[in-house]
Amino acid sequence: MLDEIVPFIEGHALAPGEAEYYDLPERSNEHGSVYEHCVRALDYGLGRIGQHGLPLMGGGDWNDGMNMVGHEGRGESVWVGWFLHTNLMQFANLAEHRADTARAAHYRNAAAQLQRALETHAWDGEWYLRAFYDDGTPLGSSTSNECQIDSLTQSWAVISGAGDPARARQGMAAIEQHLVDREAGLIKLFTPPFDKTTHDPGYIKGYVPGVRENGGQYTHAAIWVIWAYTLLGDGARAAELLRLINPIRHAREHLDTYKVEPYTIAADVYSAADHLGRGGWTWYTGSAGWLYRLGIEQLLGLRRTGATLALAPCLPPDWPGYSACYRYGASTYHIEVRRIAADDGARAGQLTLDGVPTDGHVPLIDDGAEHRVDFLIAEG
Repeated sequence: MLDEIVPFIEGHALAPGEAEYYDLPERSNEHGSVYEHCVRALDYGLGRIGQHGLPLMGGGDWNDGMNMVGHEGRGESVWVGWFLHTNLMQFANLAEHRADTARAAHYRNAAAQLQRALETHAWDGEWYLRAFYDDGTPLGSSTSNECQIDSLTQSWAVISGAGDPARARQGMAAIEQHLVDREAGLIKLFTPPFDKTTHDPGYIKGYVPGVRENGGQYTHAAIWVIWAYTLLGDGARAAELLRLINPIRHAREHLDTYKVEPYTIAADVYSAADHLGRGGWTWYTGSAGWLYRLGIEQLLGLRRTGATLALAPCLPPDWPGYSACYRYGASTYHIEVRRIAADDGARAGQLTLDGVPTDGHVPLIDDGAEHRVDFLIAEG
């Protein structure tokens, strides 16, 4: 697929002072492989680095409501720093596989520089900052009156694998302390909400404090918090928080306040005092996809790459294991994951396919047969 030749698209550059425009882009006469498209996107990002060595935020990042943080072209995004690091490292592996070794080395070097900048400038003492405004003022700092802590940069310090381990754990502990509301059953995106700050973060401030991205639960980000806990190996915390944001539980236990469908994912759940626990925009496919992946890939640990299936469960300690039926073409793989006593640790991690030990991965074969996979994990 990476060698497929596809056209670029063209549109006019933004005029000075123009934040955005709506138009229909045209197909360019210039073509390139999908691989080249990816390279240009990464190189574009690397060419726009601010004074702290972090990516420029421009008119917004994941949270597009923060469209005024870096609108003058100097504000920087800590979250994009973690995200760019992740993409650089993954694409470096891809480049190396394609024998593009110079590019692989360049991206790994850029990722290392980015990591140093993040640790040097983005650590606030107890958690990671969210961003820097155009004038250099930090956002998401303990010194901020509003948006003192944002979950995104804490969870992605873990997800990216680039955060200092001790700091990343401390950031996740700060989420637990400041953003998890067990009584209301939600995980806030950040706190306190924007309301009266003189620094204009953007149109996010137009939302009522505690509604949608402005300090409510934004489920997409809440799932990333749980994802980070699975990467830390904390199956108990991950399972508890997954239950906390489960829409079925919300509807069953908070019917009078949740007020939306129990069988679909709400993009947001309000933390505003007058609407605490109320669900917002439902049928939100982005969060639904991540929630599905969280359960299958992170808790159950079933991760397919090509024609290989890896098992890396992160189960809550009270689960004895699980059974799964995995179909690959016309073949069926019956998977049994079960716990064994802690004093039998020598067998922990043992994986067998049809009774034969494997090297930790299951080769998937579309042979129309039924196969048996057994995986042992230790208690505790």
